[in-house]
Amino acid sequence: MPAGFTPVVPFDQCFDAQYGLEVVSDDVEGEGVIRGRVPVRDVLLTEQGSVHGGVFASAAEALASRGTAMSVIPKGFMAMGQSNDTNVLEFISEGVIHVEARVVSRGEDAWVWTVDARDETGQACALSRVTVAVRPLNGPPQS
Repeated sequence: MPAGFTPVVPFDQCFDAQYGLEVVSDDVEGEGVIRGRVPVRDVLLTEQGSVHGGVFASAAEALASRGTAMSVIPKGFMAMGQSNDTNVLEFISEGVIHVEARVVSRGEDAWVWTVDARDETGQACALSRVTVAVRPLNGPPQS
């Protein structure tokens, strides 16, 4: 996270840590990409034995929100999820999910991201479009 920023909930106690998201690289200012991975474990599987769609949606939301926050917090703004449209394309039940979020638009009040989730063979598992709202850290300007 940006220098001097302390999250309200430490990462090791947050929801993303509970399902196993690991951020492996981020170059939001340069390439506009942040990457993560989620090792598949039994607790992430549905009764049918495949990874729950919420895992894909959660990882997409987390990476897009983190990528936006890392850029806007130092400028006096905060990032918060606004919309998340996630489609599961293939069912997986083992291995590691590799997730790549790529910023498409850096608007003044919202950033838009596309997020691909793939299995270890490179097969697409889920596709997401996430919009992250950008708002002043201290609320709306006072007149």
